[in-house]
Amino acid sequence: MTTLIKLEIVRALRNKKFLFFSVIYPAALYLLIAGGADDKPLPGMQLNMPLYYMVSMAAFGAMTAVLLGNSERIAKERESGWVRQLRLTALPGRGYVAAKIASAAVVSLPSILLVMIVAAAVKGVRLDAWQWIAIAVGTWLGSFVFAALGVAIGYLATGDAVRPISMLLFFALAFLGGLWMPMTLLPQWVQNISEWLPTHAYAALGAAVEVGTAPHVKDMAILAGYLLIFAGGAAWLYRKDTRKA
Repeated sequence: MTTLIKLEIVRALRNKKFLFFSVIYPAALYLLIAGGADDKPLPGMQLNMPLYYMVSMAAFGAMTAVLLGNSERIAKERESGWVRQLRLTALPGRGYVAAKIASAAVVSLPSILLVMIVAAAVKGVRLDAWQWIAIAVGTWLGSFVFAALGVAIGYLATGDAVRPISMLLFFALAFLGGLWMPMTLLPQWVQNISEWLPTHAYAALGAAVEVGTAPHVKDMAILAGYLLIFAGGAAWLYRKDTRKA
């Protein structure tokens, strides 16, 4: 499994388009959205725009790497016969799913760190050392949830359908989860839905740390629940795909 993880990381790093959209693009979006913002708190929140969007764009970049990258890559591997070849090895199904999640999460780390570096260097964001570490670690660990979702989509959709399906789900989750704009600016019914979405809980991890508190137990429980659902679904779809092969 270790060999497969290394192979997946090398393949991702060689994909220039993937690196641009998952690593550089989120930092550029951060500058575009928060570049001219002042330090006034957002309506109904303790955070200003540079702080709020630092966490949001870090989460956005990590999701791009693990969700979109995983889903499209797996769908193409299924059609090319690569997954069938892996089944002939001693690698168990759970090992394949775990390797995909782990390798995607490793690749997402540069995106998270770059957004945070840009926020500190360009917008002058200042936090305590423990807050920087907690935000980076929490955002990275939270990306495992969406890496598992990417694996599941990769086995659920065909090569032609996987991109529109994953993109639609990705942007819906990003918008409803508050990554594009503060939830306080959206209708109440949207806020009620977002409280139970993984993207809202994901961004809330870093937002809580930014105001000097620990992440809420509810948000961590929601992410853990979605991780079990997505990973379990990915494993089930892998076994189902194996029976068809």
